[in-house]
Amino acid sequence: MNYYQRIYRNSLLIILLSGSASMVSMAQKPAYRLFREDGKRARYEKMLEAASGADIVLFGEYHTNPISHWLQLELTGDLYKARGESLILGAEMFEADNQLIMDEYLSGKITETQFEEEARLWNNYLTDYKPLVLIAKEKDLRFVATNIPRRYANMVFKQGVASLDDLNPEAKSYIAPLPLVYDKSLHCYAQLIEAAAPAGDSTATSPMAMAGPMGGHSSINLVDAQAIKDATMSYFIMKSWKPGKLLIHYNGSYHSDEFESIYWFLKQADKDLNIVTITTVSQENVEKLEDENVGKASFIIAVPSNMTQTNR
Repeated sequence: MNYYQRIYRNSLLIILLSGSASMVSMAQKPAYRLFREDGKRARYEKMLEAASGADIVLFGEYHTNPISHWLQLELTGDLYKARGESLILGAEMFEADNQLIMDEYLSGKITETQFEEEARLWNNYLTDYKPLVLIAKEKDLRFVATNIPRRYANMVFKQGVASLDDLNPEAKSYIAPLPLVYDKSLHCYAQLIEAAAPAGDSTATSPMAMAGPMGGHSSINLVDAQAIKDATMSYFIMKSWKPGKLLIHYNGSYHSDEFESIYWFLKQADKDLNIVTITTVSQENVEKLEDENVGKASFIIAVPSNMTQTNR
């Protein structure tokens, strides 16, 4: 083989190898990418390290996103390895008046069938939340039902937060202490008010904007209903957490995004809490975090927008 033949062969080889590498790169379809609060890429190990050293982890999910649920399961298992029996689990998906049923099931007093028949479980419990409950059962960990019973949140939406004052003491024990006090100017609540206000309403950005296209219910009722959920979840998180413990809480991303909502109420209870937040966002391309998603949480899970959904 002469000199020119060798050059041709080597050039052709380089072209073929480059093409193969390009094809391999194009064929990679990551199910998610993990980012830090500042938008820089992060490794799972860094998120685990931060979560392991926290007092409270707020894991914001998309309720029907399988990547959220898988990472919740993986992170919870790894946190148990790191923290052992000091780990506590809690979730928006279980209402406070079901705590007794949860405790009875986890302690073996009632069967799995009885628990699943009597607790008000979400439609995707079996696929998405049962694996987390089973970790608590197998490892003898506490699992806290943190959410306000939905009938009371519905009362707030329809009749206003003052309607809770007439409940009996037992009913009130499933709700954050009243009166409900929170900052209505927080973005998480202000955007709800604006979304509910009538089109063209010049007061739409005001926390006192009222009466939108909501079937006769005021926009402030909508915001109060959201806030009473956040306040109640925070209340039961704080009732269950003690110094030296780590509580991981699973909630919709809206309830902890931008270090507001549950996070805000927790910081009102104890400003020194070390809280790590995790959120889930959907993007067409997950290789770079979109500007609108930067700063949403301590760690941000970007999933492809065409990701298949679980059933709820």
